[in-house]
Amino acid sequence: MTAQHDDERTRIREGIDRLLAGTATRSNGSLTIVALAAEAGVHRMALLKRHADLKNEFYERVRNETNQTPEAEKRLRETVSKLKKTISEQRKENEELRATAAGLTFANAVLVEQLRSRDSLTEMTGNVIPFNPPRR
Repeated sequence: MTAQHDDERTRIREGIDRLLAGTATRSNGSLTIVALAAEAGVHRMALLKRHADLKNEFYERVRNETNQTPEAEKRLRETVSKLKKTISEQRKENEELRATAAGLTFANAVLVEQLRSRDSLTEMTGNVIPFNPPRR
C-alpha cells in the first residue's frame, strides 16, 4: 500500500470518529457516506471502492454506538417496502386479469357454439335463415 492510501485510511478513520462524536468540522455531521467522505476529505467513490471495509466499519459503528440505522439502510428498507406493496398490487391485478380472460374465453366459446348451431340450421334449411333461431 502506498503512503497516499494509508493517509486516506487514517483520514477516514478520523472522520468516522468525529462524526460519531458529533464534532464534524468539514461536513454537515449526518451519519452518511457522503458526510464521511466530506469529513475525511476524500472522494466518495474512493471510499466506496478502495475503502469498502471502512465504509462497512462506519455503518457497523453507527449501529452499535448510536443505536441508529444508517440513512442508506433506511432508504433501502423503505424502497423494499414500496416494492413489496407494488408486487402485491400487481399480483391482485394479475388475478383479476386472469378471471377476466377466463370469462372472455367462456363468452367466446358460447358465441362460437351459437354460430355453429346457426350454420348447421342454415345447412338444414338451405339458404333460408330463420328470423328467430330456435332456443335450446
